[in-house]
Amino acid sequence: MTSSRRPPRNLQPVATPARQKASVAALATMLNKLARTRRQPRCELITPGGERSAMPEVVLHVLKVAAEILARGDAVTLVPLRTELTTQQAANLLNVSRQYLVRLLDEGSVPFTKTGTHRRVRMDDLLRFKAKRDADRKAKLDELSQLCEEYSN
Repeated sequence: MTSSRRPPRNLQPVATPARQKASVAALATMLNKLARTRRQPRCELITPGGERSAMPEVVLHVLKVAAEILARGDAVTLVPLRTELTTQQAANLLNVSRQYLVRLLDEGSVPFTKTGTHRRVRMDDLLRFKAKRDADRKAKLDELSQLCEEYSN
């Protein structure tokens, strides 16, 4: 497990192998049905050796979401919110260049810490910035659409 203090070495997504697509889709369907029941589901994980462990509701929810995403054919990466990312990892998640991200950091748009000479960005800060950026973009696009409609009338 990755420490929340160090940047993760690997943020590689996990995708469903072709031979497992049907079983992942069946699991996603079953977990969705289970989530819609009124009673709290009681699930257990059973190891090949017969060891049993009750599955907490929060773990069941994470499994349900992951199975839905994998069943759609998308990949999944699970990263703790307090994880510190390198500037390259953060830039990759925002789909921007590292230089542009560094500019955002330097102008104070995204909080960061320094470890020696290296900048580190917390995942939760990055996701907060991304959500705000996306909301601002949507508002501007809505405004532009409205102006276009007014102009064409």
